[in-house]
Amino acid sequence: MKQSTLFALLPDYVTTPDGMEVASNGDLVVSCPNFADQSKQGGCLIRFDEKKNPRKWVDVPVAEDTGIACPMGIAFGPDGDIYICDNQGWSGEPELQEKGRVIRLKVQDDKVVKSTVVAEGMEHPNGIRIRGNDMYVTQSVLPKIKDPSGLLVSAVYKFHLDDEGIQVTNTLEDEHILTTFITLNEEDQYGADGIVFDKKGNLYVGNFGDGAVHKITFNENGSVKENKVWAKNPEQLQTTDGMIMDDEGNLYVADFSANAIAKVTPDGTVTRIAQSPDTNGFNGEIDQPSEPIIWNGKLVISCFGLVTGPGKINTGHELPATMAELEI
Repeated sequence: MKQSTLFALLPDYVTTPDGMEVASNGDLVVSCPNFADQSKQGGCLIRFDEKKNPRKWVDVPVAEDTGIACPMGIAFGPDGDIYICDNQGWSGEPELQEKGRVIRLKVQDDKVVKSTVVAEGMEHPNGIRIRGNDMYVTQSVLPKIKDPSGLLVSAVYKFHLDDEGIQVTNTLEDEHILTTFITLNEEDQYGADGIVFDKKGNLYVGNFGDGAVHKITFNENGSVKENKVWAKNPEQLQTTDGMIMDDEGNLYVADFSANAIAKVTPDGTVTRIAQSPDTNGFNGEIDQPSEPIIWNGKLVISCFGLVTGPGKINTGHELPATMAELEI
């Protein structure tokens, strides 16, 4: 397997790096929900220049009713505005349930000049991709929807880029639900997470607890033609967090629980390409990867390093937070 190396030791105002996107000028933008200590470090976005120098870009505007912001998945729109999954309820605190948002920020000269709530009332909005005039957002849990099996239901929501103030109910009555998933693994009930499109417009979504990647194809009118498991190999891929696809159609997946990165070739073959033991990540090890991205020819990995418990290699949280990289 490949050996990861250190990309960055992060500034002290970052405790949990998560989603990533490349800006129009080539900078790498990283979302930092900072779940490890929201009282000291609020949710923010940072940027790396071509020399890997980090700087805080913006503090993400907080929700009025909670006083916090928890930016996870991020994506740039065609006009340069950035769309953010504000996963307020990730911590599981009862008062934060159904407080999640998708927000749109217009940033000029490192200042937020306009903040728009696209959708609110969400439970665990997590990953986001933009295609055409629409955004596709994974919602990792939908506890209000009771499947006969008793297993967790999750979904992908589809919104227009210019939507504002949509009130999500987290039920099947939501007209913006594109497709749903059931997580079969009873030991890890967490659903739709990583999300990416291929060049042909097919959508790939990771079902976290199942360690499965679903492929969603579309009819000409944009409705879902088929949603099926495309890649799954429990020995090579335990959980599916963030993911990115290269120009050849290879998919790289953050295996959050296993401290690993998997590669899925276009035929659906899954191979673990890098893995680290329990680690602080200070020497470039993979410390609970939340998302990979291809940047300047390398695979850059954000390391969450916070969650512990059954099935997780990680046993604790250490600072400084880290990011790793891999040759591809």
